Amino acid sequence: MLGLSNQHSLVGSTFLERTFHLSEQGTTIRRELLAGLTTFVSMAYILFVNPTILGASGMDKGAVFTATALSAIIGCLLMAFLANYPIAIAPGLGDNAFFTYSVVLGMGISWEKAMTGVVVAAILFTILSFLKIREIVIDAIPRDLKLAMAAGIGIFIAFVGLQGGGLVVANKSSLVAIGALNVSTTWLTIFGILVIGMLMARKIPGAIFIGLVSTTVVGLITGLIKAPSKIISLAPSLGPTFGAGLKHFPSLVDPQMWAVVLIFLLVAFFDTAGTLIGLAQQAGIMKNNKMPRIGRALMADSLSMLAGSVMGTTPTSAYVESSAGIAVGGRTGLTALTTGLLFVLSMLFSPLLTVVTSQVTAPALIIVGVLMVSALRDIQWQRFEIALPAFLVVIGMPLTYNISYGIAFGFLTYPIMMTVAGKRKEVNGIMWALLFIFVILLYVLNLMPKS
Repeated sequence: MLGLSNQHSLVGSTFLERTFHLSEQGTTIRRELLAGLTTFVSMAYILFVNPTILGASGMDKGAVFTATALSAIIGCLLMAFLANYPIAIAPGLGDNAFFTYSVVLGMGISWEKAMTGVVVAAILFTILSFLKIREIVIDAIPRDLKLAMAAGIGIFIAFVGLQGGGLVVANKSSLVAIGALNVSTTWLTIFGILVIGMLMARKIPGAIFIGLVSTTVVGLITGLIKAPSKIISLAPSLGPTFGAGLKHFPSLVDPQMWAVVLIFLLVAFFDTAGTLIGLAQQAGIMKNNKMPRIGRALMADSLSMLAGSVMGTTPTSAYVESSAGIAVGGRTGLTALTTGLLFVLSMLFSPLLTVVTSQVTAPALIIVGVLMVSALRDIQWQRFEIALPAFLVVIGMPLTYNISYGIAFGFLTYPIMMTVAGKRKEVNGIMWALLFIFVILLYVLNLMPKS
């Protein structure tokens, strides 16, 4: 029996070696499994944050929980077997914020129709990835604007967290003001920020997830959060959200819907690319300033986005939290595979959704905002023709409460500023095309009479 067990272990090791090329990447099965666990713990918060944000649009939180887990599973498995990268995929925070706060609440479009926009964007996204057009356009966008988009979305997400946690409230005279500190739940948010912040400062893996759990426990002990009736259950049904986006294709006759499609396409276009490149550099995957198998990685991302949109969640993205797994030695797709399998197990814990309130998820949003805004340090602020468009992207998102406006401000001013500065040759044809696309976009979103 012992010999049979050893034989099975050897066969399994051989399969993993042949599939993921562990020796070639200088890693081991144990190290990859540990890296996968670390990545999962670092990003597991999305299971509870995504339903909270999309729930604000009217979507069923239980169905979104299941769709979030399934799209993460699909994305991680595709990344593992198609690209052999230690990078996990799940629904992105920037995209779900745009979906809820800009499209549904801001433009007054129902979540079902908005999901149709996600489905169409995912279809186009997959086609563009297959034709490698995505790689061409990504290369054409100035690095500074990509960095500004990441930072702007980070500040927007943090602002949403500050609101949800009660730290920032509306004010008629000054637009915003500090929240009421005599409200107990606000202090629950402050506790969460401090816990996650201290764990991050100590470089503890899974700091955000641990902080989320700690805040929930404190809320339960103090009675600020009502205890769930049970902890383990079968995953909620996808029924309330599955295929909703496929049923409203006739709504695409509305020009506003194409504005929604375009923004989802653009944000998804740039989000994963920047994250992939940064993580690849960290993992030592880059070769001659190029990323091997990037086409396969982008295809994994687009296919998981398509699957997620059909099930009922916003676009998926490569997760920057994968850096935690890479930091402990993850180098191959076995890391992503491990993360995906852990998402399978996580589907049993949907009852915990009731205890993960907005005050619990707010600290996670704020901390993720901190991580994303770090992109600001690499922008060429000394060049004003670049600084102004980048600044307008960053400041436009939170102050207009709309991600699309922030992106538009930067893409409209960049070609003009570069031309005035005598750098017109540095502006490629794709950037000029995007300028006109965003002129049309702003008209449709803001100036065109509503039907």
